Amino acid sequence: MKIQNKILLITGGTGSFGTAVLNRFLTTDHFKEIRIFSRDEKKQDDMRNLYKTDKIKYYIGDVRDYSSVEPATRGVDYVFHAAALKQVPSCEFFPMQAVKTNVEGTQNVIRAAASNGVQKVICLSTDKAAYPINAMGISKAMMEKVAVAESRNLTDTVVCLTRYGNVMASRGSVIPLFLNQIQKGEPITITDPNMSRFFMSLDDAVDLVLFAFENGNSGDLFVNKAPAGTIGDLAKALITLTGKDVPIKVIGTRHGEKLYETLCTREEMMKAEDMGNFYRVPADNRDLNYAKYFSEGEEDVSRIEDYHSHNTNQKDVEGLKKLISTLPLIRKEVFGEDVEQLHG
Repeated sequence: MKIQNKILLITGGTGSFGTAVLNRFLTTDHFKEIRIFSRDEKKQDDMRNLYKTDKIKYYIGDVRDYSSVEPATRGVDYVFHAAALKQVPSCEFFPMQAVKTNVEGTQNVIRAAASNGVQKVICLSTDKAAYPINAMGISKAMMEKVAVAESRNLTDTVVCLTRYGNVMASRGSVIPLFLNQIQKGEPITITDPNMSRFFMSLDDAVDLVLFAFENGNSGDLFVNKAPAGTIGDLAKALITLTGKDVPIKVIGTRHGEKLYETLCTREEMMKAEDMGNFYRVPADNRDLNYAKYFSEGEEDVSRIEDYHSHNTNQKDVEGLKKLISTLPLIRKEVFGEDVEQLHG
């Protein structure tokens, strides 16, 4: 499928993901117009002053408010839905806010898109949605269920999901935090050095979006095969790169944190299609025939393993150094290169 001269809407378009998607497509002929939909007028104004192009159109609104989403989808061909509450602690303390934005907001975006004949909607999810133990992950898991449920009733609009691990150097992630602590000469605070996480760049994230745009069928979930490493090794890699000798302080696991993250559950891996750098998990399209849920079991489930950050390609300290050295943040703050990037 060739995407050319289309109109793209990015919800949460001023955040890390939205900015990366915008940067990738702004200079290509994929899209003749890119719409940025978000609540924050200050970030939109920063973006407007940075890019200075008529190709970007700005819409103030909130995904919780259908009446603000619907006009933004008029005439749109593709939607990348990145708007979300994604901080684990804030969602833990305000779970209903996570539900309103992540669950109800997603339904609003999909229904507005469908009412205006949008070709395809790609919804951004997280590894925390697989076997969720915190409010953010639970709300994203419900978001995935809503997206798949909505997709079953649509004939003209395709709804897909992309599930990500940690995006390196994105807003609220550990690399900017660790780097800031190193630059101040403070100890690096780690909850558990043995915790493993998937590591992917914003470019990897955009590759996954584009792959979903081009290959997704309704209800599909796409996951990319990201490398992983431990948080302890990540801290050591940053210390080595900066050349600053700061201690590592273990502060203990925070509420809602996992030892490792799962990108695909074993139930999903049982039906996943290996597509090279990606897994494609088709939707469960069973109807409400309860026998299929309760009396007919799946024999193979117990023999298949989850795809998680403890059993994927593990990077050591040297591997993580090489991986993070390509990040604009590291190139700018550590190597002193003149790298322009808009922080989400």
